[in-house]
Amino acid sequence: MTSFGRFVAAAHARGALVVQPRMGFSAPARMRAGLAATKAATDAVAGTLTIDSYTRVCDEPSAVRALGEGIPLNGYPITSYSPSTSRWVLDGLADETFPVQVRHGSASPQRIVAALARLGLTATEGGPVSYCLPYGRTPLVDSVRNWRETCERLAALRADGAEPHLESFGGCMLGQLCPPGLLVALSALEGVFFHRAGLRSVSLSYAQQTSPEQDRQAIRALRRLAAELLPDTDWHVVVYTYMGVYPRSTPGAHALLADSAELAVRAGAQRLIVKTAAEAHRIPTVAENVRALRIAAEAARRAAATAGAEDHEGAANPVYAEARALVDAVLDLHTDPGSALLKAFERGYLDVPYCLHPDNAGRSRSHIDAAGRLSWSHIGAMPIGRVAGRSSARLTANGLHDALTFVQRRYDHPDTRTEDAGTTPADVPLLQEV
Repeated sequence: MTSFGRFVAAAHARGALVVQPRMGFSAPARMRAGLAATKAATDAVAGTLTIDSYTRVCDEPSAVRALGEGIPLNGYPITSYSPSTSRWVLDGLADETFPVQVRHGSASPQRIVAALARLGLTATEGGPVSYCLPYGRTPLVDSVRNWRETCERLAALRADGAEPHLESFGGCMLGQLCPPGLLVALSALEGVFFHRAGLRSVSLSYAQQTSPEQDRQAIRALRRLAAELLPDTDWHVVVYTYMGVYPRSTPGAHALLADSAELAVRAGAQRLIVKTAAEAHRIPTVAENVRALRIAAEAARRAAATAGAEDHEGAANPVYAEARALVDAVLDLHTDPGSALLKAFERGYLDVPYCLHPDNAGRSRSHIDAAGRLSWSHIGAMPIGRVAGRSSARLTANGLHDALTFVQRRYDHPDTRTEDAGTTPADVPLLQEV
């Protein structure tokens, strides 16, 4: 069986950033064509089977009904097709030079993981918090139980000689407006959860946000935490190209994508999940995904060729200080990481801004400051008062809209951009507290 972690490590050793699409089609022939095009797109590339929304919520009857009526789904229904059909999709493509990861978004992933294991696949992603809070109303306690069972099922594949790999989605809570300290902490905590359940190959995620300088600090903080918390684990950091409101212009979208690849290289990440110029309009085609992969790979090569001493860890890192405070406070609540996460959300020690899930306290608020950095305006009960910078102001509907579209407007209108941090344009009100 192919080891996803070893593939990424080998690419990194030869100086390459692994690039990977978000790609999922319900028609087997189209899914196979997409994987084949991905494999041929560039040197260091991983494949993706993104699962449809019905399968994510365990509604296979609706998936089967849609397939029978010829209605396209927004992903590949892995639990509705026979194993022989899915093996045909992968045959001759998934191998040691081209690992395929299953991405899904489910708080109840047991059936999905059982299906991918039957196909000989060993890599997936998610987590008890990150695939619960943003996606619905599944109680967090149920998600923790489901993900513990899932991790144990994945870890059991090691008995057959595999090295299963699990990626935390914790660095992408709601896509935007979550300060990096909390994103880094959630990703690290899910990594600890995975490790305790028996996994020894993991990746920790971080989604590109509003400030390149702050993003570099966040990725370096995540790498430092991983080294401290997972010393006997094969781990790497994966960056997601900006997950919020995307530029509507093709030049703006491609510039943002290239910047995310440069960010990943300069901050020491080893893999990048790309987005395409079609993201603001519709589900991208295979050709658009291939183009995005090539743009990202070329940008990564340029960044690697010009990387210098300034791209390594330097002075004090405020994102690390905030994330470390959160991680320590959570892990002090219980010896079991799953129980610790539940207690942390009960007490508001972890509190995702603007997240409406019933198990989230909802007392924290964030804003984009004058330097373009994501900062706290209210921290609720989170134990970061000594290390978190805060401001006080009030949130208006216009302010929220402007914050959500901050990156999109900066890239669609380059005259408002600065060389690095993206100083807030004069006409962009800061995001303020309700």
